[in-house]
Amino acid sequence: MLKRLVASMKDCPAVKMNDYYYFIHPITDGLPLVEPELLEEVVDAVIAVADLDCDYILTAQSMGFPLATALSLKTGLPYKYIRKRSYGLGGEVSIDQVTGYSSGNMFINFVEKGDRVLLVDDVLSTGGTLKAIVKALQSMEVEIGDTVIVFEKIGVRDELERELGMEIKTLLRLRMDGRNVEVIEQGL
Repeated sequence: MLKRLVASMKDCPAVKMNDYYYFIHPITDGLPLVEPELLEEVVDAVIAVADLDCDYILTAQSMGFPLATALSLKTGLPYKYIRKRSYGLGGEVSIDQVTGYSSGNMFINFVEKGDRVLLVDDVLSTGGTLKAIVKALQSMEVEIGDTVIVFEKIGVRDELERELGMEIKTLLRLRMDGRNVEVIEQGL
């Protein structure tokens, strides 16, 4: 099902950022080149597994942006972004984000109690970004209808699902050994 995505991982470079290895891929970084056929394959796979009964698609800055946009065009669902900048608007919710290589704040705007969202993102690595977003949405009483992530680095999903009390769907499971990236299996 994900022939192009699996093939795209064969020569995927990885770089060391502090003590963390980070892989570089068109879906996660827009590099070296995002081929429309690859993005379409990923979006079709998300649509095939996602519960689309929601008010809108929600994603985090920044590589969730192309996913949400393409999903919106294919499904007719609107989307919203969680940004790394504050707009200072009424009702803005600030969350602390800690990843394997950075930390900072993210800001949720125009998301209301009772909204039902489809949460999408590019990578589940340490779980820091997803955990912060989900906890904030839960405290805001936003219903997360479904969560779909393209890449999952093995080792964090099961614990995160237990902690957050929700299912996290992923398309590809990866193992990283230093700079080596290996596709383990299709997540779904």
